[in-house]
Amino acid sequence: MSFPIVRLRRLRRSPALRRLVAETTLTVNDLIYPLFVCEGQGVRQDVGSMPGVSRLSIDTLVRECREVAELGIAGVILFGIPDEKDALGHGAYDPKGIIARAVRAIKKEVRDLLVICDVCLCEYTDHGHCGVLDKKRVHNDATLELLAKAAVVYAQAGADMVAPSDMMDGRVIEIREALDEAGLEELPIMSYAAKYCSAFYGPFREAADSAPSFGDRQTYQMDPANAIEALREVMLDVEEGADIVMVKPAMPYLDIIHRVRQEFDLPVAAYQVSGEFAMIKAAAANGWVDHDRMMMESLVGIKRAGADIIITYFAKDAARLLAGGR
Repeated sequence: MSFPIVRLRRLRRSPALRRLVAETTLTVNDLIYPLFVCEGQGVRQDVGSMPGVSRLSIDTLVRECREVAELGIAGVILFGIPDEKDALGHGAYDPKGIIARAVRAIKKEVRDLLVICDVCLCEYTDHGHCGVLDKKRVHNDATLELLAKAAVVYAQAGADMVAPSDMMDGRVIEIREALDEAGLEELPIMSYAAKYCSAFYGPFREAADSAPSFGDRQTYQMDPANAIEALREVMLDVEEGADIVMVKPAMPYLDIIHRVRQEFDLPVAAYQVSGEFAMIKAAAANGWVDHDRMMMESLVGIKRAGADIIITYFAKDAARLLAGGR
């Protein structure tokens, strides 16, 4: 059948009809809110390139997590900013380090909130790379033990999930084995499985103070030109024991999200990264776009591509809109 018997506009006539036949539904249960935690007391230090995002001391972080929980957001993912850095990133796996203390504080006060810990060394190394250096080269295998130590420390502090983002080969199995040996075999791993070497990370590196002091991360993060390689990366992480796989960034890689969703039966996460967030914020601030409409359209697009979980700095704003503007 065709026009005039078929008129697709019939089901677009009202908001109620459009909601009734919507193929993709975004809810607060899909959202994870990234948070940056630093030393100090009463700290809320704004990140210039990310309007509305701040570095938070642990006491302020706990208050923020209460608000996140009240909005119904599924959980938070934590990134640590230590006062001191060194070549081996000791702060990442120190049981008294910033992330371990933050997890304990959140879990004491906001027990039902899902707390995920990013596992990487870049925020903790004085050179800003994601692993141990061998001269000017990031040494893959020497890094694995340190990542596993960090994952165990976070899990023992009370984290609900760990999320390795370093892109070292073999880190998922190393972390899985370390967690199992520590009696933490039920703790899930959300792997940054297809993480691209992207220009969209710029504002994050300001927020986390994690820009490399030399070179770049092209030797361990993925080439933006590659799609088949992404499926290989995901496959290997699944075989090594990942429980959730992630694609990062989101918007420039919607095709990758879709292909991963089609190929694998695990939950798929997508990270709407700092550059994606900052571009919408900047365009809206200049009056060029409608902030809320573009924000929600971008999130629905990520969900439509196949993501079950969306990590986004828009989580609080989106949650308020989804709740009717509360």
